[in-house]
Amino acid sequence: MSGTDELRWQQRLENFGKAISQLEAACNKEKYSDLERAGLVQIFGFSFELAWKIFKDLLFSEGYDEKTPRSIIRRSFEVEYLSEEDTEVFLDVLTKRNLLSHTYKEEAAETAVELIKQSYFPVLKRAYNTLKNRQNT
Repeated sequence: MSGTDELRWQQRLENFGKAISQLEAACNKEKYSDLERAGLVQIFGFSFELAWKIFKDLLFSEGYDEKTPRSIIRRSFEVEYLSEEDTEVFLDVLTKRNLLSHTYKEEAAETAVELIKQSYFPVLKRAYNTLKNRQNT
């Protein structure tokens, strides 16, 4: 592992921590205006992108050269950075990305908010904590 590789995932982790804080604040709201709901979905989107890219960087620094988000998520499970359940949720996000981009449709927007608040945010928070613990070892 080179120092540059190690530094890269740690820098992204810092940004991920900020994104998780914003996402948590957004998830704690009870009601949303259309703009706030779109903001929640947007914050979730870049938080998820940061998460799998951090795993990619970390795995690369450990000698793995995974290319796709799906293979990165699966390898993260194999090396025990993600639980089986959390891996399934990450893979679910990949398949539902299209739904999450249609927040201008009321029904899709409500579904997206519920998925983010109930399923996706808790998994991202656990992933952040796992990565933070890995950084501190």
